[in-house]
Amino acid sequence: MAKILRKAELAPAVFEFVVAAPLVTHRCQPGQFVIIRVDETSERIPLTIGDFDREAGTITLIVQAVGNTTKHFCQDFQAGDEILDVAGPLGRPSEMKKFGTVVCVGGGIGVAPVYPIARAYKALGNKVISIIGARSKNILIWVDKMRAVSDELIIATDDGTEGHKGFVTDPLKEMLTRGDKVDYVIAIGPVIMMKNVAATTKPFHTKTAVSLNTIMVDGTGMCGGCRVTVGGENYFACVDGPEFDGHQVDFVNLMERQKMYKNQEALPYSCGGHCKCVEE
Repeated sequence: MAKILRKAELAPAVFEFVVAAPLVTHRCQPGQFVIIRVDETSERIPLTIGDFDREAGTITLIVQAVGNTTKHFCQDFQAGDEILDVAGPLGRPSEMKKFGTVVCVGGGIGVAPVYPIARAYKALGNKVISIIGARSKNILIWVDKMRAVSDELIIATDDGTEGHKGFVTDPLKEMLTRGDKVDYVIAIGPVIMMKNVAATTKPFHTKTAVSLNTIMVDGTGMCGGCRVTVGGENYFACVDGPEFDGHQVDFVNLMERQKMYKNQEALPYSCGGHCKCVEE
């Protein structure tokens, strides 16, 4: 059991949970994730560790109420309640070294998992330029936190209500076209955003990593649900990732797989629709 210490609504249907998980914080690194079951009727859902405090023994999870389980979690669980189980840290940590100039791109709730990565790169002596985006100002999250760990923060919104009007790829392409020094790019967010970031950097041969939010069940590589094609070979995002070379990811295949259980994910089955029960 893991106790929820704090809960806050950051944007419509987007919630921040600070959870007591000392065994996770003891070992977790930027880029890793956990899989939780909120109660005995819940499916297992993967959530990236948005922040962690080793001294306090806490992790911070950002949850968007989209499917049956996330809606149940966001609506029905409050500070003081307990999550049934938290498994992790899972996945491989982000590649950590002094690259030089690192551009961290976060879209939507992808801003949260990019935060500890940007913080760690800054601590290693990199120049960190962060580009964060959302459809509109009212759903931007963690702006102040990202500014605090960045040498430069660029904001983009689709409707222009905050910062640049357009997509996160726009300022990134401007930098590269100008010939600005960019040694490494990491992008986390919707699949289409990561696809476009990789397409933007590829002509400039800029090393680019993306964190793939694939369908996941067990998080240990046994179920095969998180299979991705990278460089023509199959990998499991839960154990081989979640970060991969963005220029090698087969995004077309990934997006097709992401749609496979779209209808079932809204059904109130404890398995989350990933088994034969949806046919019965």
